[in-house]
Amino acid sequence: MDQETKREIIMENYMHPTNRKRSDEESYKKTNTANSSCIDNIDIYVKFKDDRIEDITFEGEACAISISATSIMINNLIGKTKNEALKYIKEFYNMTDGNDFNAEVLNEAIVYNDIYKQGNRKTCATLPFRGIEKAILESMK
Repeated sequence: MDQETKREIIMENYMHPTNRKRSDEESYKKTNTANSSCIDNIDIYVKFKDDRIEDITFEGEACAISISATSIMINNLIGKTKNEALKYIKEFYNMTDGNDFNAEVLNEAIVYNDIYKQGNRKTCATLPFRGIEKAILESMK
């Protein structure tokens, strides 16, 4: 994927993110994820039905990378089982760490395949993934 296409996908997901809204329903589990070195502070709300992720919403203030990564993550995780979601997150971490990864699994998240070269931006891209991973793992206890 060329750099211009990557920028377009990132900006589209930043300007028009999926499910950017607060969820006050008791059926949603809220988790917060923040970056101590910048303004990124995102509340993620996830609704599980049995072993599946039924819905994810979010709100907060963050940079274009964090907001777009959150939107792309949501698009890819709704409907997955908890274990499928954890495998997806692992592939994302492998990619953002500069390790081997399965590009087919990541769909649009592949736009961050070079982000491991910029440590500060890597933190922005992985921020929502750390939050949803925490929520999933806590729900499995």
